[in-house]
Amino acid sequence: LYVVADGMGGAQAGETASHLAVETVRRVVEQAPSRAPSLLQSAISEANTQVGMAAERDPALDGMGTTLVAVLDNQVELFVGSVGDSRVYTFFNGALSQVTQDQSWVNDVGRRLGLDDATLKTHPMRHVLTMAIGVSDQLRVNTYRLDPKPGMLILLCSDGLHGVVPDKDLSAALALPGSLEEQATRLIELAKVGGGPDNITAVLLKVS
Repeated sequence: LYVVADGMGGAQAGETASHLAVETVRRVVEQAPSRAPSLLQSAISEANTQVGMAAERDPALDGMGTTLVAVLDNQVELFVGSVGDSRVYTFFNGALSQVTQDQSWVNDVGRRLGLDDATLKTHPMRHVLTMAIGVSDQLRVNTYRLDPKPGMLILLCSDGLHGVVPDKDLSAALALPGSLEEQATRLIELAKVGGGPDNITAVLLKVS
């Protein structure tokens, strides 16, 4: 199980929301009798419940939430679940592919209004999420399946990386030789060079 969560709602609240969400997903997956396709959806839904309850108990945490993206390996295929705008990419045979779709104003509203990419990149609503864990009982979890191929790289990351580094630069960095740690460090450095305006989190996997 691999998870990235990007909290929001102030320093304490964002950290609490992301930590609680990750730990809840881990616990649900560990306690499950099998790794069924629906397991991630159930785990993320339980995380939503736990974060919401924690915010209700402590006024200092009111309004907290978090994105979350998870990859679960069942030894045959990879299940992916996502809420918000943290992402999963695959890199295989020199091609970078975005697996997840952001639950954001840009995707859910801006594109439907017909706004072009240049306008969306600078629009004042571009960072607004339409879905996050802990914010509403009406959670929509996006789920996907991946067929892992030997040599495939899988990147989980927050918008502190993909919101700063263009896809072509992500692809070029992943194409360079090096260990997973070296490649992940290279990605984070690219985001820092780009200004590093937000937390930069990356988890990098390689299919053996």
